[in-house]
Amino acid sequence: QSTWGLFSMLRSSVSLAAACAVRSRAAIAIARRSVSGGAEYGKEPVSWKTSDDEVEARKMRPTGHQLLAGYTFDDVALVPKFNNIQSRMEPTLSTWLTKKTKIGMPLVPANMDTVIDERLARVLVSEGGMPIFHRFTTLARQLEWVREFPDKCYISAGVGAEERAKLGPLFDAGARGVCIDVAHGHSNVMIDLIKYIKAEFPDKEVICGNVCTPLGYQDLVEAGADCVKVGVGPGSACSTRIVTGFGVPQFTAIFQIALLAKKMRVPFIADGGIRNSRDVVLALAAGATTVMSGNGFAKTFESAAPKRLRIRPRPGEEIPAGDLVYDLPPSGPTTIRYRNAEYAFELGKTPVENLPFLCDIFAGFRGQASFEFQRDFKGGLKKGTVAEGIAFDTKVSGPAADFIGNLLGGLRSGMTYGGARTINELQRKAEFIQVTHAYSRESFPRPDQ
Repeated sequence: QSTWGLFSMLRSSVSLAAACAVRSRAAIAIARRSVSGGAEYGKEPVSWKTSDDEVEARKMRPTGHQLLAGYTFDDVALVPKFNNIQSRMEPTLSTWLTKKTKIGMPLVPANMDTVIDERLARVLVSEGGMPIFHRFTTLARQLEWVREFPDKCYISAGVGAEERAKLGPLFDAGARGVCIDVAHGHSNVMIDLIKYIKAEFPDKEVICGNVCTPLGYQDLVEAGADCVKVGVGPGSACSTRIVTGFGVPQFTAIFQIALLAKKMRVPFIADGGIRNSRDVVLALAAGATTVMSGNGFAKTFESAAPKRLRIRPRPGEEIPAGDLVYDLPPSGPTTIRYRNAEYAFELGKTPVENLPFLCDIFAGFRGQASFEFQRDFKGGLKKGTVAEGIAFDTKVSGPAADFIGNLLGGLRSGMTYGGARTINELQRKAEFIQVTHAYSRESFPRPDQ
């Protein structure tokens, strides 16, 4: 077994960049015509014509029927580069959200019902970002969001007729654009809707997804997309890959699509699989212009996720079942009963360490394809379908500003290791290597070793 493992490692010793870039002659010709360095967003794409050979070149395999290796964030690492940056505060984090819009930092909360509403949006805008609001609420509430953030927010829409009818009022109220949001975005209904919006509302921007292949990205861009969301199955609440067998590991999806994005010059969002600042750095270095996180933002005080306080009884302590769990409102105090006394607790304002009891605060996070979401929003799963996501409680981490600050601080540090003052320079200088699971064990602190 060890001999076979060594043989496999030797056979895979070709660098990740070379393994992902190997293509047919048509693909090599395309790569040679690509612009040098990172993609120059905000400019018109160079002439692009799709031939049968080029469509074949976009398929996810190096040559013939040989399988392309797929990599997750845990499978790769960045090689440090020469650095002449004097301070970690020197790198600029501005980036393209769409081909028309630049934002101050590359983090985007997922447009999910347990992630984004006006509270998190206020924090995001103050940090230099722009919110993409979810579509799973009333038109009246969506209008309230848009009016609070005119020309600073995007709304979301599905592909149905009812969703299409909402676009006009929301655009008139001041939405900058729309995110067309379906699980498998590489489809004719998606392409038709992009073309419709571009014809009816030519001054509005279209973000769409999700896709995980270069051909999917290309088709949506050629239909008129201003930004594409990349990621099928990497989210923490998603089970699509387990249910269906389909999906591309997120790092490979980003890396592959980035090769084409350099040519077509339309930004894309790395959506899903982001757990920490390391994943943010890898996703951006591989070619994404922004990264989208659901679970991470859902854990913050300001997220749209329902919050609950759970008292943890001490050893031998008995607490009535009715006094163990408390639903916490988005604002205002909640009365907590403990040992015949009452205590006022307000999320984000009352320090947990000041309470006379042990407790944890949880946020309820769920995928939009989960049974729980389908039950609450659509009355249940459609006959003949199954859930492709889950719902779960996750511990609240703290203020959204702290979460954003931690990720951006790690990104700035990563950019200095890459000798990069901008995200574009990070991408231009990026060199990846494949690593084993032992790399993770070696990388984490080991105080007990």
